[in-house]
Amino acid sequence: MDASTWEAMRTALRGPVITPQDSEYDRARTVYNAMIDRRPAAVVQCRDAGDVMAAVDFVRDRGLETAVRGGGHSGAGLSMVDDGVTIDLSPMSGVRVDPVTQTAQAGGGATLGDLDHATHAFGLATPTGIMSTTGLGGLTLGGGHGHLTRKYGLTADNLLSADVVLADGGFVTASEREHADLFWALRGGGGNFGIATSFTYRLHPVHTVSLGITLWSLDSIGDVLRWYRSFLPQAPDDLNGFFAVLVVPPGPPFTEEIHGQKMCGVVWCWSGDPDRVEEMLAPVNEAGPPTFHFTAPMPYPAVQSMFDQLIPAGLQWYWRGDLFDRITDDAVEVHAKYAEGIPTALSTMHMYPVDGAAGRVGEDDTAWARRDAVWSGIVGGVDPDPANAETIRQWCVDYWEELHPHSMGGAYVNFLGADEGGDRVRATYGDHYDRLAAVKRAYDPHNLFHVNQNIEPAPAV
Repeated sequence: MDASTWEAMRTALRGPVITPQDSEYDRARTVYNAMIDRRPAAVVQCRDAGDVMAAVDFVRDRGLETAVRGGGHSGAGLSMVDDGVTIDLSPMSGVRVDPVTQTAQAGGGATLGDLDHATHAFGLATPTGIMSTTGLGGLTLGGGHGHLTRKYGLTADNLLSADVVLADGGFVTASEREHADLFWALRGGGGNFGIATSFTYRLHPVHTVSLGITLWSLDSIGDVLRWYRSFLPQAPDDLNGFFAVLVVPPGPPFTEEIHGQKMCGVVWCWSGDPDRVEEMLAPVNEAGPPTFHFTAPMPYPAVQSMFDQLIPAGLQWYWRGDLFDRITDDAVEVHAKYAEGIPTALSTMHMYPVDGAAGRVGEDDTAWARRDAVWSGIVGGVDPDPANAETIRQWCVDYWEELHPHSMGGAYVNFLGADEGGDRVRATYGDHYDRLAAVKRAYDPHNLFHVNQNIEPAPAV
């Protein structure tokens, strides 16, 4: 594309059109995962839905590759594209809360932190992920799970409507009453169907929650996992807890003698009566005496942001995930094996609960296809040094390949790796895939939006 073409686009948009000649280019193309180093022909930073509509018309009419960026947290790097155009929604980050209807409308470029900050002032929240820097749009479209999932469901379960720019440049609002087929697909189907420029969420009373962290030595991992798999699904919905294998980071709240140790544990979030948190967590001793146990009341946004400094932008990342309806004894052995071999201080494995309220939503009510899942697992290789990129990737792949036979076959779509292919996408959506492909044909028949975990349009009848 020559300079005059980009100048014409700059004239048509309010937001900047950043090309390799601009001083802001390297910053504009940088995403959370430093393993991703892509060079788009332009990054279009949209300020409103009108900008998004104009940008879509531009890339479609010129046959350009197109990616969409919200928070830039896509581990697979799907928010940036070589030689094409990234439509960047990050300037569209405003949030408006209606405390009377207990709803919030957030722009397509908002982060979890933007939403949490705005809603917390009213003592409200909606379930999202566990890092405040994550983009709200990508999280929601993939389903979204975190500390409040057992209490209030997936992020997508709390979506009331979304404004969407379609592949033909048109604009629609999708909800249960309007474009219901699109609304169904948006709740778990990823960014396949258009560009969501705003989201309206149902909110719930949440202000101060109780954070808990319980750690055991690695030689207890079998006892801990066998206890955890029985305890948590029977616990009240107010109690959420994700299991992890980790290297204990230095600093509070961890005691100095466990800094740098490989351990297993559970990160708890209790959203019930704060005076009952120790009562609810007393059963942790049934797994064996923990090496470390900590609880404290915290404002919900503080819990949401507690990993931000530990795992900042700019690290090397590789991840893969799966959904599980049980933790088998054989899976326990796999976890024990690879926990011993954690390759770097930030590499980890998490098992997030997706039961409770999320498990009581109808199987066909949303595009999220595995309502009988109990856990969403992710193996993440993480390190600041590019020289370790292959090491962390190989540990992740080997761990996942041995664990995968004990899974349900599909994954939370946002936990799919960049190189897993269409069969994994199909397995993730299972019986919903064909319905999603039909919605894709209706709203994006030429697959303009394909830089994602792609659902191809169903063939024309």
